Amino acid sequence: MLRKKLTLADWILIVANLIPVFGVWFLGWDPIEAFIVYAMETMIVGILTVGKLLVATFARGGDEWPANGTITRQSGFVFIFFFIFHFGIFALVQTTIFSQTAGITPPGSHTLHFFFKWYTYINEDIANMLAAFVISYLAKSFIPYILNEEYKTTSFMIIMFQPYGRIFIQQFTVILGSMFLTLGAGKIFVLIFSVIKIAFELFFNYDKMLAKTMEDMKKRSTK
Repeated sequence: MLRKKLTLADWILIVANLIPVFGVWFLGWDPIEAFIVYAMETMIVGILTVGKLLVATFARGGDEWPANGTITRQSGFVFIFFFIFHFGIFALVQTTIFSQTAGITPPGSHTLHFFFKWYTYINEDIANMLAAFVISYLAKSFIPYILNEEYKTTSFMIIMFQPYGRIFIQQFTVILGSMFLTLGAGKIFVLIFSVIKIAFELFFNYDKMLAKTMEDMKKRSTK
């Protein structure tokens, strides 16, 4: 489960997560901007996952779908549509709770304003932080996925559920962090949150745990 040797992609991820900390602590960035970026990070991961599924779909057409004790072969587009719907609800709940708790939506705006109008919140500082996260995810996940031709062998189910373990940590901390913002402790929480995210990415092999879970599910479906 533990990783000992840090790769270049790991270091890029560390830097990306420390940029919001540096900006908030030393450049005068508003802590709420860092939390907005963390909320948007959910969408970045979702978009990249759809990209992975599309590549795998064009390469292989489809894959096995274990459910209700049986295994059927489904088109990759079925996986994509299911992911967009399911993960979209996941992101909608997170961003709605966050924006309402942090009080960042304009007065009188709709409850789902942040989810549908997230792009209107992007300024120069937020754009810089988002760019760092995009680069880190490309370097750590998407580019190796292409170069190592993982799209030819990795289960569609694994690809589809890869974001959830990491995003669960993010969901919890962003929502909790929004409460800290109301108490004026956002600056401290940005630091704590970044450390938690880095530790989770570096020291827990979630993909290996997910692969084992998917294999167990497949075995149960074939009994």
